[in-house]
Amino acid sequence: MIEVVIDSIRISLISQHRIVMLRDIDGERRLPIWIGPCEAEAITIELQDVEIARPVTHDLLKNVIEELGGTVSHILINELRDQVFYAGLFVDVQGEMTEIDCRPSDAIAVAVRAKVPIFVDEQVIDEAGIMPEPEVNEEEISGEESEKLDAFKDFVDTLDFDDFEGDE
Repeated sequence: MIEVVIDSIRISLISQHRIVMLRDIDGERRLPIWIGPCEAEAITIELQDVEIARPVTHDLLKNVIEELGGTVSHILINELRDQVFYAGLFVDVQGEMTEIDCRPSDAIAVAVRAKVPIFVDEQVIDEAGIMPEPEVNEEEISGEESEKLDAFKDFVDTLDFDDFEGDE
């Protein structure tokens, strides 16, 4: 099991879906998981400590678990099958650990409320994990590319943006 944290929640430019980006706490690997807008908002509300008047569904689930004498231990994104992620919500009730099958988005929303660790099975992150694109530093740009950029910067510096006023 690899522990991860929520790196970001991103909006798809082609659909209403969101992507929760999980990051390996001991490395650079990321695991992108498509989630729905409602689940994304539920996660974001908790991460940003937004006060809400009444409990949302994931608050309700956490409250029910606690009222019945259980505690959420952790979550595990444990499988990727046919491009679908599977997860387990692990609940400790009087010393007995129970795994509850759920969608990763719901498990993450409960985990952030219960403030418990998020884990990913190593096989899942090996199969679907990605490495971030390396950032380009000016030192990494070759001499020829640098000359082209300098010429472009010189051109931009010669522009008089006042000339564009009133061209609407």
